[in-house]
Amino acid sequence: MSTNSMADPRRQNKILRYKPPSTETNPTLEDPTPDYMNLLGMIFSMCGLMLKLKWCAWIAVYCSFISFANSRSSEDTKQMMSSFMLSISAVVMSYLQNPQPMSPPW
Repeated sequence: MSTNSMADPRRQNKILRYKPPSTETNPTLEDPTPDYMNLLGMIFSMCGLMLKLKWCAWIAVYCSFISFANSRSSEDTKQMMSSFMLSISAVVMSYLQNPQPMSPPW
């Protein structure tokens, strides 16, 4: 019970608050994964809609989820939501045209 009498070993002048590095000074810190997944999601959505490939539509949904999960809050949400809605519409339209279960692509 002698912890009250001991001095605090931390040095107050050495404590520094963490500041995340800014991407303006170093653009290599910016993660391009959400942008790539957004683009892939749109490409697979269009393939699912135009070619009526169900597996393309499902991959588009998967890419849209990854893009949304890896995005920052400061990014444009309109593009994310349009990509997500396009992928959902690709899945819905592919199953409306052919309600049979998805066959393996091989």
